Amino acid sequence: MEDWIRLVGDTQALELFGIRLVGLNADNGKKLLFTLVFITALLWLGRLTQRLARHRLRGGAPHVEFWVRQAIKLGTAVLLILGLLSIWFEDPTRLATALGLVTAGLAFALQKVVTAVAGYFVILRGRIINVGDRIVMGGVRGDVIGVDFTQTTIMEMGQPPPVQGAEPPVWVQSREYTGRIVTVTNAKVFDEPIYNYTRDFPYLWEELALPIAYSADRGRAERILLEAAERHSVPIAEMSEEALQELQRRYVMKKPEIRPKVYYRLTDNWLELTVRFMVMDHGVRALKDAMSREILGALEEAGIGIASATFEIVGLPPLVINASPAIRPAPADPPA
Repeated sequence: MEDWIRLVGDTQALELFGIRLVGLNADNGKKLLFTLVFITALLWLGRLTQRLARHRLRGGAPHVEFWVRQAIKLGTAVLLILGLLSIWFEDPTRLATALGLVTAGLAFALQKVVTAVAGYFVILRGRIINVGDRIVMGGVRGDVIGVDFTQTTIMEMGQPPPVQGAEPPVWVQSREYTGRIVTVTNAKVFDEPIYNYTRDFPYLWEELALPIAYSADRGRAERILLEAAERHSVPIAEMSEEALQELQRRYVMKKPEIRPKVYYRLTDNWLELTVRFMVMDHGVRALKDAMSREILGALEEAGIGIASATFEIVGLPPLVINASPAIRPAPADPPA
């Protein structure tokens, strides 16, 4: 056995079956063993720290727990990189050369991965998205449930009717969960706009359209829409005042109208009344459902019907009836 495996030379290089293996010696073996122990201990310590943090922050704000977990991940990654460099590179000159080669190779071979990692740091520093935000990223609509070094995880939601034709197709026709969990690369922050429903202003403006006939009592229909909108959205509008003031302080923008308002639109077949009102970022479908039920009941009491496409015949061509003359029997021959 000793003849098969030996340590030879001043560097104690490993010789296997009389063949000296390049780069394998006693010193490198110790470094390799220490590296495995270091990585195992550091990963175990990172997981233990995350479990302790999750236990201490249980029941608290999800944003705080998210940022604590991100800080632990970043700290573990930094310690891992620094530890490996300290173990394997004793000469700073060799370290600089190796880093230059590794950086050049990564930049060429792993362009998308490097871009995704850069996008992760942009997300952390740029206040673009946060866990729990409702966003549109990479064509995916939904709530952010996780952010990693290379990808963002989204709980997908359905699409409202105006965007049902958008890609990818979604069978749920409202902003409610579909049940699909989608991962999107963080590199998307450099390629396309990120739509955030909740980051700086967690309120949305919604609209509900009602078509009525031109002969209907449009004043009464308008009051019905306003009353329903005020009952459901005025408390939300009052809550949004503070957030709207903060939004105006941070950005250059005019103060929008937050009270419900009805707009008219003339069409070929009916008068369209659209009520505009404010809602929370979640629960839009339930609120519009409650409003629609109240509006339908009030319209029935007022005797106002919902218009539909109709056609009126305003003239007919002259109607001419050509009657054929009656067929008479031929006269009988006179008697002989």
